[in-house]
Amino acid sequence: MLYYPDFIKSVQQLGDIRAQDAERMTCVTLQTLARRISWGEAEDLAARLPGRLRQCLEYEGPLEKFGLDEFFRRIAQHVGVDRPTIQRVARAVFATLWRAVGSKEFDDMRSQLPKEFRRWLDDAVATGPAPPVEDEHPPARLSLDEFLDRISERGVERELALPVAEAVLEVLAARITGGQAEDLMPLVPRELRPALRRGIARGRGIGMQMELEDFLSEIAERTDADMGLAHEYARAVVAALHEAVGDKEFSDTVAQLPAAYRDALIPEYT
Repeated sequence: MLYYPDFIKSVQQLGDIRAQDAERMTCVTLQTLARRISWGEAEDLAARLPGRLRQCLEYEGPLEKFGLDEFFRRIAQHVGVDRPTIQRVARAVFATLWRAVGSKEFDDMRSQLPKEFRRWLDDAVATGPAPPVEDEHPPARLSLDEFLDRISERGVERELALPVAEAVLEVLAARITGGQAEDLMPLVPRELRPALRRGIARGRGIGMQMELEDFLSEIAERTDADMGLAHEYARAVVAALHEAVGDKEFSDTVAQLPAAYRDALIPEYT
């Protein structure tokens, strides 16, 4: 659990606002959320939040159905701030909420919201800091620099290697089962493990059904690349992943991917 000052500081920093505004807008955002999710889910979230925020999720009225635009409009109506600021701060609140309650509880909440909410929440989580999870795993066989070197050796500019690695690993972890992504966790550099955790949260433990084109499109969107370049990025990271995790774990991962993935990303397995 995050303590109240840490929660507000996170919203303040991610939302680029004053501390007093962060407090007010955090509570209003949670109050609005409480009207859109079930009473039981609001209680589950509240149980994992600092005491001063739990009251923001108290709501005894009927479940209301409204979309993302209305969600922002309601917050703006309460706080009197322009729409871009509302969106930025709301992203900060949800990124911090994910850190505070954990991926499972956050995903339970996410599942009660419409599709337009879900994609927006995924982006909020992806751009926020990783949860402060104690990492019990030992160091991986490759350091971060070594992993990134493997990627750059395959044609990716060195300064882009880190964001490219994070993007590909996150989308890959969303595509495969949570168990397999967890098996990869101790074998990749510590700094890349948060990307796997974000993917596990998105895949809800069972893996997302995602065609190759959609897989590459997500990578392209996250790295500001075209589809051809996203394909090159994916191949470079997957090859580096093979070197990092070894043949057995890589084979287990590959076994969960359709033939189209293997043909496009790892032709040596076809």
